[in-house]
Amino acid sequence: MIESRTQITVRYAETDMMGIVYHGNYLPWFEVGRTTLLKECGLPYRELEAQGYLLPVVELGVKFAKPALYDDTVTIITRLHERPLLRIRLDYEVRRGDDLLVTGFTVHGFINKAGEPVRPPALFTEKMRAYFPPAA
Repeated sequence: MIESRTQITVRYAETDMMGIVYHGNYLPWFEVGRTTLLKECGLPYRELEAQGYLLPVVELGVKFAKPALYDDTVTIITRLHERPLLRIRLDYEVRRGDDLLVTGFTVHGFINKAGEPVRPPALFTEKMRAYFPPAA
């Protein structure tokens, strides 16, 4: 398993009239977690794009437990539980201290710039193999 943690402070613009984070704003936070995890693995998204690979979201899910509020410091925990083959699934938790606020997941497919499904680049596969060695 690979895990990444990113802290952010809730901005006023991310809240609704009740001072609660608007539900749609969790998805950009998931993106922050995802791109941070890839960068920490030596696979910056910018580099994947430069090589002609894109990772569109093909599935997502979110479950809300407690609200995040204006000026909260929250931690986005992003996990990759298994070696990706043609798709990559990431799981997320958003926490305020010990309080679990939101859980979610995204699934991404690899495509080229023409929008055609492709296999991940060799560098990606090689890096993932280092984190998830084949079973003996």
